[in-house]
Amino acid sequence: MLGLGAAGWVASLPKLAAAYARKWELTFEGEAMHGYVGVVQPARRADGTPVVLKLFWRDRESAGESLALSTWAGRGAVLLLESAPEDSVLLLERLDAGRTLDDLPLREAIPLISSLARRLAVPAPPLLRRRLRADAFFLVEELPRRWRDLGEPFDRRLVDDAVAICRELGPSAGGLLVNEDLHFQNVLAGTREPWLVIDPKPLAGDLEWGVIPLLWNRFTESTLDDRFAMVVAAQELDAEKARAWTLVRAVLNWIWMVEEHLESGEDSDDPAFLTVAEIAPWAASR
Repeated sequence: MLGLGAAGWVASLPKLAAAYARKWELTFEGEAMHGYVGVVQPARRADGTPVVLKLFWRDRESAGESLALSTWAGRGAVLLLESAPEDSVLLLERLDAGRTLDDLPLREAIPLISSLARRLAVPAPPLLRRRLRADAFFLVEELPRRWRDLGEPFDRRLVDDAVAICRELGPSAGGLLVNEDLHFQNVLAGTREPWLVIDPKPLAGDLEWGVIPLLWNRFTESTLDDRFAMVVAAQELDAEKARAWTLVRAVLNWIWMVEEHLESGEDSDDPAFLTVAEIAPWAASR
């Protein structure tokens, strides 16, 4: 759910796209594509260079996208050509949207995406507002409060364990630039490099915080034990810390899932929601 103001934002998109097409001298071509919170329109610059114009809903998770992309400067990630953060508009190099790491067998895809995760884990820029230390401090109170408000929908032990982890690991969380939404469909084929990351949700923290999307996506293709072992080995992670942060994120997403269901009356088909009831107890049992 996008929240308040979403309908007005959606209605504004054609006018906003036209304004930036004029400003950046773009000619649109082909059909626009969209995800949950953004629209991407293929275009060409005045010199014929293929690009895409991205218009996205700005929220706490996406607010740092342009800063992250400018920090990476095309090294392992899509190249940012122009940006208008005030309007949540980006001009990006065009990649092959028809080829993602979803197309490769899991045992080929995990080393590739893990190599990208390591490359992108550079020191976070000081201007990046979202910090794992602050988020963990906030979750100590927020997780149990929201869980209680929802009628205690799952085992309290999972919430207590997640809170204990936030208390223990939060104050010492690192300062790497971590993409918390790095998964197989967000890696597209490119020309400068074979594979490039798109659509980051950045924060400053521990690389282990970003493990869970690689568990809940393509969930049925391996056991959790095997998948976790592959990711930890490929990214050279601290396994204990990776399990701990995975539990915290699974509990948080489980709470989101229940909230979304109560608000909409419908079950989500997002793998981030569908699998947390299995991932959370798995992580807590280790």
